[in-house]
Amino acid sequence: MTNLTPKSNNSSISNVNPLQCLASAVISAGLATGSYFLMKSIADTFARKPITSDNFLVVNISTTVRALVIGVTTFAACICALVTLGLIALSIQIIIQRLTNQEMPPNAG
Repeated sequence: MTNLTPKSNNSSISNVNPLQCLASAVISAGLATGSYFLMKSIADTFARKPITSDNFLVVNISTTVRALVIGVTTFAACICALVTLGLIALSIQIIIQRLTNQEMPPNAG
């Protein structure tokens, strides 16, 4: 039988740099800010242009599409913001581990 457990690659773990994490966090924060302003602009545009139709089906479909468009841009902003927070937390963890000279735990799995 073959051994299917992956071997841990400690050289790639030790190459993680807090500065790289913070640079990536800045990029992710820029994407989050951009998608937030896009979402706000879309919502303002939708608010300024009401749906003008007497057809009940047209009003329902238009409302659904508008909600989905705003929801997708909101989701993108939230995901990028969470990635930013995670990268900042990772850089703090790496700094603390380097200051206390602790080894990173091996990958479980």
